Amino acid sequence: MRAEISNARVHPMAQIIDGKIYADRLREQVAEEVARLKAEHGLQPGLAVVLVGEDPASSVYVRSKGKATVEVGMEGFQHRLSAEAPQEELLALIARLNADGGVHGILVQLPLPAHIDSSAVLAAIDPDKDVDGFHIVNAGRLAVGLPGLVPCTPLGCLLMLKDQLGDLSGLHAVVVGRSNIVGKPMAQLLLGESCTVTIAHSRTRDLPALCRTADILIAAVGRPEMIRGDWIKPGATVIDVGINRTGDGLVGDVDFDAVREVAGAITPVPGGVGPMTTACLLENTLEAALARRARVPLE
Repeated sequence: MRAEISNARVHPMAQIIDGKIYADRLREQVAEEVARLKAEHGLQPGLAVVLVGEDPASSVYVRSKGKATVEVGMEGFQHRLSAEAPQEELLALIARLNADGGVHGILVQLPLPAHIDSSAVLAAIDPDKDVDGFHIVNAGRLAVGLPGLVPCTPLGCLLMLKDQLGDLSGLHAVVVGRSNIVGKPMAQLLLGESCTVTIAHSRTRDLPALCRTADILIAAVGRPEMIRGDWIKPGATVIDVGINRTGDGLVGDVDFDAVREVAGAITPVPGGVGPMTTACLLENTLEAALARRARVPLE
């Protein structure tokens, strides 16, 4: 039965949406399907991750993605280029990975060094191997409702929302942030679920008043604790995509303690959206492998 969002305070404190629980469940499902593919068809999905330079945060992300890939039974390929590597070298590597039948997903870790054009690099990835979902072809597929690979963070947010609320149709969703990575694809996914969607941004007038109309609030603006408690409609579901490093540690875009007093449910930072992003990367790699098998049946 669908959970209703009410204007009345039902709980003294918002329910915590534990992203790790959702992510563990999704990873188990992916692992089961990977095992089935290997046993029945001799197909092992493969994910190639490319890191340019030695950015400490990126290196941590790449290691964690590599570990997660192996844990679900996929084959992981890691490619590291120096920070001084020319763009042509990176594009040549992507071309080889595009042509490699054992690689079903390609992820180029961002940000890239300043001398490399990120747009050109992302455009060079085969859209059917673009497990980040950033290629313009996949953005177009999402916009018109065709099957494609969807950016991992918005996809993880949607899966948690649907599990938390059930049917989302008719609910008003406010997405604070208009990036190509989170804000825009998040809005498209919510439209696909028949939500009424408003995208807010730095030029939005009276943002607090707009946020107070939201049954679902997605915060993806990159400003520490910007969303305050009095911006929230009582009982609303709040998804905090922000990860901001401060003197007090990691915080989201939402003032968690204040918002938890008003909202019906909220994701924490860390431990909310983050784990689901990695799990959805694995899910996208599996989907890419299944789609390729459907196009090119194995002998």
